[in-house]
Amino acid sequence: MRTVRHTIFFLTCLLLISSSQAEVSFIANESVVYRCQSPQENCLYNPTIVAGRNNRLIIGFEISGPETSDLVNKIGSGKNRIYVSDDDGASWQYRTNFEMMQERLFAADGVIYLIGHVGHRGDLLIIQSRDNGDTWSAPVQLTTGQLWHSSAHNVIRKGRYVYMVMERNDVNEMKKTWDVSEMTPALMRGDISRGLMSPEAWTFADPLPFCQAVEDKDMEYFGVPFFDAYYPKKTLLKPHCGFPPVGWLESNVVQISDPKHYWYDPNGKTFHIFSRAHTGRTNLAAMLKAVEQPDGTIKTMLETAPSGKKLVYVPLPGGQMKFYVLYDETSKMYWLLSTQSTDSMTRVEMLPEGRYGAPDNERRRLQLHFSRNMVDWCFAGMVAIGPSEKSSRHYASMEIDDDDLVILSRSGDLNARDAHNGNIITFHRVKNFRNLIY
Repeated sequence: MRTVRHTIFFLTCLLLISSSQAEVSFIANESVVYRCQSPQENCLYNPTIVAGRNNRLIIGFEISGPETSDLVNKIGSGKNRIYVSDDDGASWQYRTNFEMMQERLFAADGVIYLIGHVGHRGDLLIIQSRDNGDTWSAPVQLTTGQLWHSSAHNVIRKGRYVYMVMERNDVNEMKKTWDVSEMTPALMRGDISRGLMSPEAWTFADPLPFCQAVEDKDMEYFGVPFFDAYYPKKTLLKPHCGFPPVGWLESNVVQISDPKHYWYDPNGKTFHIFSRAHTGRTNLAAMLKAVEQPDGTIKTMLETAPSGKKLVYVPLPGGQMKFYVLYDETSKMYWLLSTQSTDSMTRVEMLPEGRYGAPDNERRRLQLHFSRNMVDWCFAGMVAIGPSEKSSRHYASMEIDDDDLVILSRSGDLNARDAHNGNIITFHRVKNFRNLIY
């Protein structure tokens, strides 16, 4: 009888454990900001968010498809939309739209800026709002004859400068393949005192594309690239699923402020760039650094370990997909918003229905981590999980709003075209996010 009781008790415990594992506790609420009218024809991209004055939130995102010309009370023209909220994100009011792609919002000295590029891989554009996002200036072109790529990533302020990273392509040989091997994550420094709307206010780091920084055929012992694709040729994994050569893209910039850190620069001239690592593997980020020189130029290079070995990859949860990093001065923590992968070792031909691309391309789980050093990460919680494989919660941006984190996600519901091309923009708030530190 005692054995039977013990068996029943043991089975009950297993059932309770199994049930608890099936329940996900989210650290954020979720609301829909915008929904496409025709999700098979129109898709939403590149959400960006910034905190303005007087508790206002300002957001931007892109619409691709016929709906770009159907917006009621349209003020401008173009793919990018600007909305504002004065009630903590409970409601949103349309302000304007612009012909700009892969844009990001940021604030400096009470002015709101939106920076992106012309069309597909065009020159950089910038606009500004001096009335907290209500009205916007005409665009100013910052470059001429260049090919740019980006997504909405972080912008940091130091003294009279703002710093950010966007990718430029100066090689341009891979015309029929996704060219992440040729991209240069370029640190951009804007001098606020000279006026960020002036091209003369901006300094760009020298170029270092992946294909010139790393010899992909020489990488050994950690399985990169995971599939047989070497620059400049891609490989076909299955019909309509090609795998291009390894590279980096979609970059964040940070400064190491801890004097005990191996990468700390006591002169404050070194900026570390953390990029999405396209390798076929998960939870790795690509890294390089940009160092300001005495003459004001910026030199790009790889970081070096104490052994003298070059560093290209560092551990980062969700580094296989676009991620977003914020440094919080109050907690002295780096906060990471990224995509959680759960089945990247599934064979290509056995992937679940609705998976977009290769096994490392799962997009429906949005997670939050924190770190003291940009290498050792602690899981803070799950922000959101889409209801199906094609219902993504990814490519998100975030901002600190007093004691909360506010998040804008490129998302999809059950009507989305696929995991890459979502039909809704969702807003999430993590209340008292610093209480998640342990």
